[in-house]
Amino acid sequence: MSKEGDFMPVWASNLTWWTLLDFYLIYILVLFILKFVFHNKRILSMFSFYIAMIILFGVASHFGLKIAKLINEELPVILLIFIIVVGAPDFRLTLESLWKETLRQGNIIMGSERTKTEIIKAAQSLSKRQIGGLITIEKHNNLDQYASRAITLNSDVSSELLINIFEPNTPLHDGAVIVRGDKIVCAGAYFILSSNENFEKTTGSRHRAALGISEITDSLTVVVSEETGSISISINGVMTKMKDESTLNEYLTLFMK
Repeated sequence: MSKEGDFMPVWASNLTWWTLLDFYLIYILVLFILKFVFHNKRILSMFSFYIAMIILFGVASHFGLKIAKLINEELPVILLIFIIVVGAPDFRLTLESLWKETLRQGNIIMGSERTKTEIIKAAQSLSKRQIGGLITIEKHNNLDQYASRAITLNSDVSSELLINIFEPNTPLHDGAVIVRGDKIVCAGAYFILSSNENFEKTTGSRHRAALGISEITDSLTVVVSEETGSISISINGVMTKMKDESTLNEYLTLFMK
């Protein structure tokens, strides 16, 4: 009679606790890489370009193209170095965001209905007077790396304070306000400008900053144009112009749930 173990597949008989640990470590590594890549759209674009180039030259090499084969042997390392050098600022910010997001899980505080109303009132007032404004509302991704280089306020959100901050010819006029929960964390914050080429050349730095911060964090930014008085919001790398006050209210309500 054959033993029960004789019916086990070959791969199962070679399975040990060390093999399971090996697979688990690979799983954790892949999970971290995917989270890192998908956390920032610019990094995702660079990663997609890296994979596409390797596949393209790999296929060319497979069909016996000599030059492509030579390039393919060195391409992965060259591309990787190029991406690391070009994307260094994005990598640093993404790592900081992931680390601080992990620390803050389960401790996210969104603003109250009153805070939302005060932000809308301030945006409407600035719009009517054609005064530029930039109000960034924090969510999961911590924005301390920007707040640390700005003017700390830690004040309750009020339309009067927001309007006063963005008054022309004042020291904080050109920067952004960061709102966390019901508090204005800081004013005069500066963000990395978006490199999105779909913008018109006449687009100001305020709108590019609003789009830039939305590309690398999950924050929402209300931006008021100094030239036209129009109000837009930037979230997930997309800039949307607000038709009226009710539209702005709907977007903020959904975001601040």
